[in-house]
Amino acid sequence: MVAWSPEQYLKFEDERTRPALDLLSRVPLDRPRRVVDVGCGPGNSTELLTQRYPAASVIGLDSSAEMIAKARRRLPDVDFVVTRIETWTPAEPLDLVFANAVMQWVPDHLEVFASLFTACVPGGVAAMQVPDNLQEPTHRLMGDVAEAGPWRDRFSTPMARETIPLPTAYYDRLRPAAARIDIWHTAYYHPLEDADAIVEWLKGTGLRPYLDRLEPHHREPFLKAYRERIAAAHPPLVDTRVLLRFPRLFIVAVKA
Repeated sequence: MVAWSPEQYLKFEDERTRPALDLLSRVPLDRPRRVVDVGCGPGNSTELLTQRYPAASVIGLDSSAEMIAKARRRLPDVDFVVTRIETWTPAEPLDLVFANAVMQWVPDHLEVFASLFTACVPGGVAAMQVPDNLQEPTHRLMGDVAEAGPWRDRFSTPMARETIPLPTAYYDRLRPAAARIDIWHTAYYHPLEDADAIVEWLKGTGLRPYLDRLEPHHREPFLKAYRERIAAAHPPLVDTRVLLRFPRLFIVAVKA
């Protein structure tokens, strides 16, 4: 079981919340009644939803009890549920399904997202954003380090994170139930202090499954090897900072 740390995740809360803001800005709803934040994490995306839709009934879902505990402290008036997204079903039709940076962790996520879209009322919206960074140095180097050290046997089973399909796959799967589909791709460039900051960022998300598989005495050597490769792939800029390139795919589908 991957141990998700709300504190580690929120070290870069502003940067992590920006895509959620961009996604929400494209949701064409004024007064939804029932809203679900799928993969709500520590509640930063849920807070955006409650601020935009103060009259809505908002529920937050996450498989991590640690994340849900943090979200409940942040938003005590919101209903949060610890559950696996792929097995959850709404009690009533939904007006808005909001899935920010979570579907990449859900098995067969395109079918899961399509099922949630089907659960929307006519005119309802399913909106999702996923990191599309498996080919970026940050993630390629995780795999390189995993295969290069004395821990390589711990990675004989592939990681659970899914490859992100092409936009056409999302369009074709959602189109039969959709009146409109909006798809776009954005690459964010986050200025960070140094290569160590990139590693700290990834320790809150992409590195967690790798660290979870390692024996305790291998974790620091793994991180040291990863830091060295990250530093080589992200040379310092004129002000000594580095740029973390982070591509993301966005989809907003409106139910027919």
